[in-house]
Amino acid sequence: MEARDPELKKDLDATLQARNELGAEYDSALIESFLEKVEQRLDSTVDRRVRRQLAEKQMVVARGNAPSSPSVEGFGERFGFGLVSLILAVPLTAIAVVNAGFKGLVVCWIGIVAVNAVHALHGRPRLPRQRRTESDWEV
Repeated sequence: MEARDPELKKDLDATLQARNELGAEYDSALIESFLEKVEQRLDSTVDRRVRRQLAEKQMVVARGNAPSSPSVEGFGERFGFGLVSLILAVPLTAIAVVNAGFKGLVVCWIGIVAVNAVHALHGRPRLPRQRRTESDWEV
């Protein structure tokens, strides 16, 4: 087996050697120590990857290449959410009508529309607010 991280392999070999010397009663302490080293290694790897991705995004923005629009990227998510909400609307409507009649139907659909509206508006990019000057109001 080829080791991806030779330093981690050395740590594992040292842990196994220590287990052979100390005996099985120290297994949990040795395993915890090794897992802490693995966790630290994973954290540093994730940190490096996140920093690299952020740097790549900053380079794209600095070069003036606009990332693809959120409306195109989020279409599948929005479509799926809308489809699921319509599928769930059928039994919710039936339950509301059986228990509360027409009022239940109205409340149910107001809730469905509200949930979908909040979801649709949540992903939209917000434009910065600009202060109006007096010349903006002149005709």
